[in-house]
Amino acid sequence: MTPRRALRNASRIVMALLFVVSFGQAAPDKKSQQQGRLLLGKVLDQHDNPVPNAIVYLTNARTHAVKTYIISEDGTYRFPGLDSVDYEVYAQFNGHKSDTRSVSQFDERPQVYVDLRINTQ
Repeated sequence: MTPRRALRNASRIVMALLFVVSFGQAAPDKKSQQQGRLLLGKVLDQHDNPVPNAIVYLTNARTHAVKTYIISEDGTYRFPGLDSVDYEVYAQFNGHKSDTRSVSQFDERPQVYVDLRINTQ
């Protein structure tokens, strides 16, 4: 093998090792980053009873994209993986609507708990 060819092979090996090392270091950083905030809570009536089958609407204030969640029997809802932007959330059930609540982008808690109350009478 000529010295030039040996140098070229060594350069390729070094480049491959640098790629593997840099890729290996980048992967843990992604896992260690937050996967977004979690918004959770309950939908309750005026007597603090869960409101099954209510629908919770979550609006991203920046993009105006809306996500929905249909409440289960225990009245809980959850929206995982939320970006750090402002959100508005409210619930509806049989023509009745809760107050609209805001979740601020400056609220840095990883879990934000918001109960929504609907007057069903």
